[in-house]
Amino acid sequence: MSSPSTPPAAGVPSGNGKYIAASVGILAIIGIVIGWKKCSSDSTPTPPPSTPDAAASYVPPPRKIEDDIPLPPPVEDAGPDTGAKVTHTSGPQTFGCEVKKCGGSAAGDLEGMLAFRAKAAHKCYDQALATDSTLTGGVTIALRIGTNGLPCSAGVASNSTGNQAVAACIAGSMRNGAYPAPKGGCVDVNVPISLKTR
Repeated sequence: MSSPSTPPAAGVPSGNGKYIAASVGILAIIGIVIGWKKCSSDSTPTPPPSTPDAAASYVPPPRKIEDDIPLPPPVEDAGPDTGAKVTHTSGPQTFGCEVKKCGGSAAGDLEGMLAFRAKAAHKCYDQALATDSTLTGGVTIALRIGTNGLPCSAGVASNSTGNQAVAACIAGSMRNGAYPAPKGGCVDVNVPISLKTR
């Protein structure tokens, strides 16, 4: 004989009813959360739809400042160190070059710098020897140096080589670069350069 089953208490679900009630409760909570999310997302403005003009309004990113910095100029050998370097300036400054006669005096190692530049000017002669191996003689360059140490002018005072191109090349070579700045005004110097094969 089987024992009589105990009836369930009032208001408490029995057997599978507990699980069904829990599932309904969970589904209700999920529904509430979904409804709350939907209501809060409706208040967020939606972005405007993209148009074909969007590509035309593209703004590229700003350039880096490093892209605008130019590379430094190549460094050339300026010969022996003669003190402070003089730089070119722009404007109508003449640095004493406009006078008829210079009254300054040589300062620093002007003689040494002139000898160095005269030796460097031999490249003009060496290049001319490639076409005329009998070329000899001498060239004297009349050089005026301004108060800033830069040449005002450099011209051929005499040329016994018979080759005007060599003389002009040497004058141009002596005109480039800076010299020790003279004291008391510009300086006129004559630079004799002997040209003979070695």
